[in-house]
Amino acid sequence: MSISISNKVALVTGANRGIGKAITESFLNHGARKVYLAVRDINSTKALEEKYGNKVVTLQADLTNQASINALAEAAKDVEIVVNNAGIAKIASPLSEDAEDTLKQELDVNIFGLLRVANAFAGTLESHKGALVQLNSVASIKNFPDLSTYSASKAAAYSLTQGLKVKLGERGVSVLSVHPGPIATDMGAAAGFTEAADASVVSEGIVNSLQAGDFHLFPDEVAKQFEGVYQSYSDNMITAE
Repeated sequence: MSISISNKVALVTGANRGIGKAITESFLNHGARKVYLAVRDINSTKALEEKYGNKVVTLQADLTNQASINALAEAAKDVEIVVNNAGIAKIASPLSEDAEDTLKQELDVNIFGLLRVANAFAGTLESHKGALVQLNSVASIKNFPDLSTYSASKAAAYSLTQGLKVKLGERGVSVLSVHPGPIATDMGAAAGFTEAADASVVSEGIVNSLQAGDFHLFPDEVAKQFEGVYQSYSDNMITAE
């Protein structure tokens, strides 16, 4: 289903920086009526508030806390597009001493956070025939050894996103799974990526993919290399009717 950003109300988790901030700005530049900035620290969005005024509304949100996400959904009953962008990534190989603790933290945010958001907003998105956008990663389809736990958490998130595509789709809600490669963000720098695409490649790609009614988005040049190899499997196994 094609969804235009123009005149829509959106909510972006982790909207204060990196990809989340770029998504917020792209949505507003394409005519969104309002964007909820869902962040852990409500003081972190002051620059966006000063720039966009009453077109943005900051709301506190902690993806690891069900009560927080329920309150978020209650405060944003008019939302038509939910972008679950917030996530964490840590350097950890399968043999790292802290691999188990790291994986637990990443699962809590990257997979259980998605589950909490999807369930809390399902009714609202159904009522507006809206869309859920999930930020996954190329790491969801290939494990990177020094980011093994992150890759595992994103693989789980991608699997869940496929299930949400079907179940939310039955309720008239579109789902978009976004799979960036290295992006020039704080998270990308922490992961050791020195050459990376600008975050606007992701945000503009989301606008276009929602308009096109796509399920997958591989936005940057590295991601498109993954898409080229993955396309046949996806067509025959993931998006086949």
